[in-house]
Amino acid sequence: MSRTQVAKSLQQMNVVLRLETDKEKNTLHAFNVAQDYYQQQKAKLTSLQQYRLDYFRQLQQEGGNGVGARHYQQRLSFVAKLDKACEQQNQIIAQASVVADQRKRQWLAQQRKRQAVEKLIGKKQHTLQQLDNRQEQQAMDEFALQRLLRNQYFAG
Repeated sequence: MSRTQVAKSLQQMNVVLRLETDKEKNTLHAFNVAQDYYQQQKAKLTSLQQYRLDYFRQLQQEGGNGVGARHYQQRLSFVAKLDKACEQQNQIIAQASVVADQRKRQWLAQQRKRQAVEKLIGKKQHTLQQLDNRQEQQAMDEFALQRLLRNQYFAG
C-alpha cells in the first residue's frame, strides 16, 4: 500500500472515529438519562412508602382513640390504595431498571466500537510511520551511494 493510500485511509478512519465518538456520547447521555429516571422512581417509591407508613401510624393512633367504624374503614381503604400505588411504582422501577441496563449495554458496545476504530487508526499511523521511515532510509541510501560514486569518480 502506498503512503498516499494509507494517508487517505487514515483520514477516512478519523472521520469514522468522530462519528463513533459522537455516537458514544449520545449513548452515554441516553444511559445517564435512563439511570437518572431509575433513581427518581426509586426515590418516589421511598417517599410513597414513608407516606404510607406515617399514614398507617396515624391511623393506629386514631384507632386507639376510638374512631368511628366508617371513618376507620375509609382510612384503611386509602392505605390499600397506597399499597397499590407502591406496587405500581415497583413495576415502573423494574421497567426503568431494564431500560437503564439496555442503555448501559448500548453505551458499552459503542465504547468498544470507538476503541476498535482508535486501535485501527493506531495501526494505520504505525504503517504510515514505517513507510515514512523506509522512504527516508531510501533517500539516505541514495544520497550515500551518490556520494560514494562521486568520490570514486573524482578519486579515480
